[in-house]
Amino acid sequence: MKVLENEQFLGTKGSRTFFTIQCHSGKDIKKYSYFKAEDEILLPAARQFKVESCLTQGTDFYMIQLKEIQPPFPLIELVPTATIPEVSAVAAAVVPSPPKKHMVTKTRTRTPLRASSVDIHPNAKWKQNAINVAGGNERGSGNNQLYYPYGLYVDDDQTIYVADWLNHRIVEWKCGATNGQVVAGGNGEGTGAHQLSYPSDVIVDKERDSLIISNSLNRRVVRWSRRNGINGETIISNIYCCGLTMDENGSLYVADTEKHEVRRYKIGDTQGTVVAGGNGKGNRLDQLSEPRYVFVDRDHSIYVSDYWNHRVVKWKEGAEQGIVVAGGQGQGNSLTQLSYPEGVVVDQLGTVYIADCDNHRILRWPKGATQGSVIAGGNGEGVQSNQLCGPIGLSFDRHGNLYVVDDGNNRVQKFNIE
Repeated sequence: MKVLENEQFLGTKGSRTFFTIQCHSGKDIKKYSYFKAEDEILLPAARQFKVESCLTQGTDFYMIQLKEIQPPFPLIELVPTATIPEVSAVAAAVVPSPPKKHMVTKTRTRTPLRASSVDIHPNAKWKQNAINVAGGNERGSGNNQLYYPYGLYVDDDQTIYVADWLNHRIVEWKCGATNGQVVAGGNGEGTGAHQLSYPSDVIVDKERDSLIISNSLNRRVVRWSRRNGINGETIISNIYCCGLTMDENGSLYVADTEKHEVRRYKIGDTQGTVVAGGNGKGNRLDQLSEPRYVFVDRDHSIYVSDYWNHRVVKWKEGAEQGIVVAGGQGQGNSLTQLSYPEGVVVDQLGTVYIADCDNHRILRWPKGATQGSVIAGGNGEGVQSNQLCGPIGLSFDRHGNLYVVDDGNNRVQKFNIE
């Protein structure tokens, strides 16, 4: 709109906040507007939005980007009204009944969990000397310490949630913080609703403002409110869970290391459906051997770190067997091999990124390639900023920076993209 180009509208001093809105339900009402020179859009009532980003455009000038989402349930119900002829033409133009083929239920462009929001160039590089963003003060239970951390989740504002395995807790580390805050567990190992037992992974469910935690040795997946929650709610029972993730429809995917399978749990489903493995322990393409971490792309293809088979396997939606996309050449340290793979993330090109645990490195494996390349670590086991010791959890932030849970060094390392 032209008015936005006017300095009198934006102002030149003081704190100013500007909103940009991406929506699919807006209706063009320009021809009904009093301001004939302006383009005007009307949003129907009870629309729901999520914050995509918050940018600083200058001194005290902020831009908040919003994106319309489909609510999980109707926020308002239509009520019968008498037809008023004078209003009908305008109403039909503003709020027409959309054809079913254009109905949107959930956006399919949502970035998969732990992936980058920006496209990553095939030849992208990351700084080899990492920044320590959590822990790194030897192992322990202090607020500035971790004790053999496993999985992690990186929020849009670069807040990190870490599954602090041997401290039986989930710790939140704000961007730039020197201390973490316990947000789940931390009450010793146990089976109580307020306790965790060796948590191996954590994600954030933004729709319900809660954490979802793989509470491994208690054999359950729990939901924990982010609003000062003191107890967890069991949502999946009797599963020796390790890695977990969620797709854009709210379905959970959980790796069961005991049954050698990955199950998908739709909202409200407590039994789940096998979507990878489930044919006993083994190295056939329809089998897994202690699956650890899992990634789901926009097409609902599942990527699994197949721990004892030293490979990463992709299972397309509905497939009865997987495709080896990395490793699978036996245990080893060559660029064609993996040694106990853990965290796995995939970018927009289908390139697979792997925490190659016992080789103390992060590998990038392009789609269709027969070998990977080292993008972080790979300088031997150690504590230096260019070294790793048994990396496990892996995630990008929305800018393409790489976060690695450096388990043996009890820290989380951030490798900035160049």
